[in-house]
Amino acid sequence: MNASADITGFGYLPDGREVTRIVLRGGGLQMALLTHGARVQDLRLDAVAHPLVIGADTLDPYLGEMSYYGAIVGRFANRIADAAFALDGKSYKTDANERDQQTLHGGTEGASSQLWELQSVSDTSATLTLDLADGHMGFPGNLLVTATYSLPGEGTLALDITAVTDKPTVCSFAQHSYFALEDGGSVADQTLWIDADRYLPVNDLMIPTLDAPATVTGSRFDFRTARPIGTAGLDHNFCLNGAEGDLRRVARLEAPNHLSLEVVTNQPGLQIYDSARQPHMTGLGGRQHGAFAGIALETQAWPDAVNRPAFPSAVLRPGEVYRHAVRYVFATPG
Repeated sequence: MNASADITGFGYLPDGREVTRIVLRGGGLQMALLTHGARVQDLRLDAVAHPLVIGADTLDPYLGEMSYYGAIVGRFANRIADAAFALDGKSYKTDANERDQQTLHGGTEGASSQLWELQSVSDTSATLTLDLADGHMGFPGNLLVTATYSLPGEGTLALDITAVTDKPTVCSFAQHSYFALEDGGSVADQTLWIDADRYLPVNDLMIPTLDAPATVTGSRFDFRTARPIGTAGLDHNFCLNGAEGDLRRVARLEAPNHLSLEVVTNQPGLQIYDSARQPHMTGLGGRQHGAFAGIALETQAWPDAVNRPAFPSAVLRPGEVYRHAVRYVFATPG
């Protein structure tokens, strides 16, 4: 471990364990990570005066209303209907942590609430690991997860996640930062492009209503030509074009100040949440945030894939390696 790295304490969990803060610098970016949730706590770009993510200056908000902010969520990101699924003929009941009906982001004690272990760090990268036990939150298999954040250059934040298991299980992680390209601006006024011909309609519980995706053509979900996000509300999975496993450009966000963010990933889905339902909260440096203050761009498996045979598989088996790559690329005008 690089002794010169910027590593400090950030507070203590209720059980007395210390949360560590790690600062990385490279490619015009400065990023602060927390071992709690393997989360991005702060992110800055040279020549931009404000943070690029919604975060908190202290640990307490991350133990409550901001539990998913900046974190890696899983072992299954997004939702599992009825908090149940079957795998290889065996039924599993998972933690029903949303509305007492379904599993959200791996359950109450999912990856976002865990204290990850810092394995290695340099000035520009950090690797963290997490062991999730067989039966944790109802999921089968001992799952070893490794996440490496790096700043490889040219305004790029890179995240690579791998996982291995000793039993067949389901596995899908997502990076859950809320990006804020303007200081106090609304994402409703920002322009979004998504390389997706299809999306998943959802019901009031945010569970997909169909066993096959719907076309975006003629709907408010058609972002194949860049346009303003608006205030109609987005909390939907877009079924990305291109071959799953190939690293490809899938989305671009641009604010009126012309600061932009591109998303590159190898995942089949992109959950867009425009924070329309976000309650008022205090963020970094005392900033006040409300609805539409930030946007989550979560690369992932499709929601409820464990119960939908027609969806891309989210099953991980012994001897296989789950691989998730995502790049967030920021650029200033000119």
